[in-house]
Amino acid sequence: MMRVLVIVLLAINAVFFAWSRGWLDTVTGLPAESGREPHRLAAQQNPERIQPLGASSVAALAQKSCLELGPIDGDAALAATQAALKAAGAHASDVQVQSSEQPGVWVVATIKLADADFRARKEETYRRMRLNFEPLEGLPAEQPAFVLGRYPSQQEATAEAAALDRRGLKGLRVLTLKEPVTRHRLVLSQADGLLATKLKSSKDPALAAGFKACSAPSAASAASAAGSAASS
Repeated sequence: MMRVLVIVLLAINAVFFAWSRGWLDTVTGLPAESGREPHRLAAQQNPERIQPLGASSVAALAQKSCLELGPIDGDAALAATQAALKAAGAHASDVQVQSSEQPGVWVVATIKLADADFRARKEETYRRMRLNFEPLEGLPAEQPAFVLGRYPSQQEATAEAAALDRRGLKGLRVLTLKEPVTRHRLVLSQADGLLATKLKSSKDPALAAGFKACSAPSAASAASAAGSAASS
């Protein structure tokens, strides 16, 4: 009986030894190294470069700073930038959006004046009528042409074109030189050193405008907004 017990114990130890060496992984389906995963250690790249941070480095990472990004034109660009900030680790509650409406520009312009002689006669007419004019720029498909006035709204430009028409100037057009747009700036008033480093080194196109230290008005506005949020 004792001999059988010894043989059983030896067999159990032999099986355990074989399993612990990984020889039975494919048979048992229970990898001997599943808890330790030494392959992860083997996959490390240059582990000797990992160094603990000193007190000064820790203090620098914890230091807060105010960062500003912009200008960002349009709501679509704003949404893309906010998504990039979130991916970098910035919380939406930490980002203040400062927006302003940028007016558009409409011009009263002539028809295309491809013929040089016709263009010269138009110039003479405008000088005789003491009208200011300049070459049209920024709209290659509509050039060459002259601009007789710039206006902050389409309605004003249309009214001026009608007034000039009544003075005998025919064929004038109202063209949109620049669409009105909402311009945004994003302010992170309390970015720690780690987040600031990540944001400044980011290659995301949505952050291509680049971060800089907050201007005095932006910092004051961010501080005021933070105070209002804290008191509410």
